[in-house]
Amino acid sequence: MALPLLNTADVSLMNLNGKPQVMVVDDDVTMCNFLRSFLSDRGYSAITVGSAEEAVKRYHAERPAAVILDVVIPGTMDGLEALAALKKIDREVPIIVVSGQGRTTTVVQAMKLGASDFVSKPFDATDLEVPLANALKQRQLSREVATLREQLQSQEQHNLLFGNSEKMAEVRDLIERVADTDVTVLIRGESGTGKELVARALYASSLRRDKPFVKVNCAALPTELLESELFGFERGAFTGAIQQKPGKFEFANHGTMFLDEIGDMSFPLQAKLLQVLQDGEFSRLGGKHDMRVDVRVIAATNRDVEQAVAEGQFREDLFFRLNVVSINLPPLRERREEIPILTEYFLKKYSVQYNKPHTDVSADTMRLFMDHDWPGNVRELENLIKRAVVLGSEAPIRKEIQHGIAMAAHRIQYPAAGASGNGHQAAGSHHTVPARANVSQASGAAPAPAARPTPAEIAIAATEAGNYSLKDISREAARQAERELILKMLQQTRWNRKETAEILGISYKALLYKIKENGLDKAS
Repeated sequence: MALPLLNTADVSLMNLNGKPQVMVVDDDVTMCNFLRSFLSDRGYSAITVGSAEEAVKRYHAERPAAVILDVVIPGTMDGLEALAALKKIDREVPIIVVSGQGRTTTVVQAMKLGASDFVSKPFDATDLEVPLANALKQRQLSREVATLREQLQSQEQHNLLFGNSEKMAEVRDLIERVADTDVTVLIRGESGTGKELVARALYASSLRRDKPFVKVNCAALPTELLESELFGFERGAFTGAIQQKPGKFEFANHGTMFLDEIGDMSFPLQAKLLQVLQDGEFSRLGGKHDMRVDVRVIAATNRDVEQAVAEGQFREDLFFRLNVVSINLPPLRERREEIPILTEYFLKKYSVQYNKPHTDVSADTMRLFMDHDWPGNVRELENLIKRAVVLGSEAPIRKEIQHGIAMAAHRIQYPAAGASGNGHQAAGSHHTVPARANVSQASGAAPAPAARPTPAEIAIAATEAGNYSLKDISREAARQAERELILKMLQQTRWNRKETAEILGISYKALLYKIKENGLDKAS
């Protein structure tokens, strides 16, 4: 099963009418009007800007298929500097440089910076038409080659993901049964289990496989930015909204939208998503009219959504809309038979990628792999193998795995952070058994939360497991202290993540990562 890929960068090469977008950078209004008409007559959509600074700024949002750039532009940045800046953003974009100064040095410098062609002013239609068509054709060919490579790689990943264990074979069967329908699918599983690969497998087998596949990570952006990213905005909707911008749902029209980490979407934004799922309608930020789209939604989460619903953090009606079909991915520790196959795959992959000799892992290291619980699942295994290939040694990863096994054994004695006093666990946390009995438990009272291990207890557990590394023990103690501080600040701000990030002096995205990494939730 081939997995065709189309990301949002591919989609934004065209406008919503399917016309390739070409950015014109020239301070001459007459030239801009001429080129706009020239491009429109040939089936292109023109974006005209009058300065190099504005071109660089708008390129991030527009991502045109090609750029026509004048060398001589007033401002702090000239045309050649703009050429270098645009190539830094996207080295594949074709840029045709035009200038009334046809000096050899300028031409040579432009070509060295990556210009596709150089056209001297004045010029007629054919002088520009042929270079533009050739540049766009070359880019299309490059993208087709890249897409074929991605498809081959995705096919290999697909076979690897679904072909080596009974549990994953069940997942594959479920995918095949629902892929060619338009039902909403909720993919559930711990971080690193391959939820995006499952989403792409669903897309590749669907009737929409020739339409866009657009991915949005709901945990990567604050609520305000996520809303504008999903639904777009009108000019003047907020400070800095200098022009209209379509949202990802519009780009995904007639295609598939993959909403990763849906469990982290804010409560107010969930209502707007529910409207899209129910009616296929939404309004842009600042918009006066509803937009209508036809999009299949696939969502993924590593959270316990039922618990989030019970705690009032997730809308029950949205959960029912998303959970039409649920696909549960088992963690790597429940399909250990795949570890040797995955290890060999990643060894081959990164040996080729980094031009390093391919060597198999030793029997002792493989035994450690089979004993490890893999809290980071396939992603953790992949990163360890990548490190071993780059460093040319198993020693660092053996040490890390031994440390992980020791800490896992220690957590069996002292319950994991994700377990709450009422016995519930955060999604993805390990089953643990408390070792410290409490008098109130013996008398039938509600169990008290287990005490966190002290630095001394961490050191004892590590040395008992044969790990005498001061660095490893210090890192674990620091992690526990960091967790306690984050939890305290979250409780202090009533789980206002944005305010907590500001207090701790870290980014919003970094805080979300640390909350997940430490298995924190309100029950903690």
